[in-house]
Amino acid sequence: MDHERVVRDVTVRLPMASTALEACQWTVSALARHTPATVSILLQVQDRLRCVAATGAWQVFSTVPPQTGVVGRVYASGRPAVVTDVADDPDYLPVRPDVTAELCVPLLGPAGQPVGVLDLQWSEPVELDRWRRTAARLAGRIGARITALGGPPAESRSEKLLRHAAAMTGAPTDWDLMAAAITAARDVSGLSAAVLLLTGRRGPRLGAPTAAPGELESRIRAELTAADRTTLGQLVDRAHRHGSAYTLGEAGHPPTEDYLPLTRAGARTLVAVPVGPPDGGGLLLVADERLLRPDPTTVNLMELLAGQAWSCLDRLRTLARLREQAASDPLTGLRHTGPFGQRIASATPGRTALLAIDVDGFKDVNDTYGHQAGDRLLVGLARALEGALRHGDELYRTGGDEFVAVIEVSRPDEAVRIAERLTEAARRTGRTISVGVALPVPGESPDRTLRRADQALYAVKRQGRDGVHLSAA
Repeated sequence: MDHERVVRDVTVRLPMASTALEACQWTVSALARHTPATVSILLQVQDRLRCVAATGAWQVFSTVPPQTGVVGRVYASGRPAVVTDVADDPDYLPVRPDVTAELCVPLLGPAGQPVGVLDLQWSEPVELDRWRRTAARLAGRIGARITALGGPPAESRSEKLLRHAAAMTGAPTDWDLMAAAITAARDVSGLSAAVLLLTGRRGPRLGAPTAAPGELESRIRAELTAADRTTLGQLVDRAHRHGSAYTLGEAGHPPTEDYLPLTRAGARTLVAVPVGPPDGGGLLLVADERLLRPDPTTVNLMELLAGQAWSCLDRLRTLARLREQAASDPLTGLRHTGPFGQRIASATPGRTALLAIDVDGFKDVNDTYGHQAGDRLLVGLARALEGALRHGDELYRTGGDEFVAVIEVSRPDEAVRIAERLTEAARRTGRTISVGVALPVPGESPDRTLRRADQALYAVKRQGRDGVHLSAA
């Protein structure tokens, strides 16, 4: 094979290419006339390698994550790779079932930095050394032309949406998710500001801001924060009732009244997209100070983004409910033994008091009036005890009629006074309780402190119930 001719045929049209994509497609087509290999060119787009031109296979990988496969290895290192047996290379990405050898070379810009890779794969004997030299020459010319044309093609809006969707899916909290959705809305739409309005029990509220909102976004948030809930509700209701909307920006046509807070903030371009269901969702607003006319594709992308954001938010809320149910007693709603064990593990010696609580005569209630009456007693008593505790004190149900309060105090007598408040609250429900109090001492395990509180409780039982006893350290 005349490799000089290969280089001439492949590169002759490069100066005529008007885009990097065109240069790559011409290169692949020309190379395919000289070799039966699978030929592909992948360029860096954002944080991945995107296949922009390929031939010679039934299927190729559209994008490749960083440092994945032979192509990722070559791109990351900037050094070519010659694989004489793909079966022995753990990085090989299967493209054809009969491939035996692979040659991959980096496409380098003028400063020597990789902008992509040229990859060839053969299923028949080939002079790899000759092709390596030829591919290196081609890669240099292709890389120079791509750089002259402005570098690899920009990330498309659909690719941006896919990248942001992955970020939203991985968001650990509601706050992180809303910030990711706002960032995505700005990036995909090309507009400078985005806010989320979410419906809650008290009406619509603003979602979490991003870390560094721009001026317009800050002004919009200020206007919506100052607006009454009726105005915010009208904005949300309008979108859910009639669908997405966007501005034409035509002069002489004022906005409807519910959009006035946005125009006062300086928004001249606006896309409004409903989020989630009408009875519990919200609204995504994307805006700009420039007078633009968003196209329907932009609106469609915002609708896809809003749908993804709501799916992720609904999943996070569902997981939170499941965690709460797993950590809570289904009868009283109090946290139970799992969270209690975590809490007492962080007890502060001399300051964290454990109050072991037992309902006096509870078995008699169950035996005489039935378990439903016993359940009602426990629920009523749990509410009464919660009401008698201070803000920040914690109450757990650790057994059938057994509770433990974890409180922070400065002195043992303060813990005793709070325990006495609990006994008074129980009496007001028509029942009595016995309470044992213990404060952890340095070097004592939480389980040992709890045993001392239980022993103090049994001391109350022996003395006639309905009282408080402080355990000696």
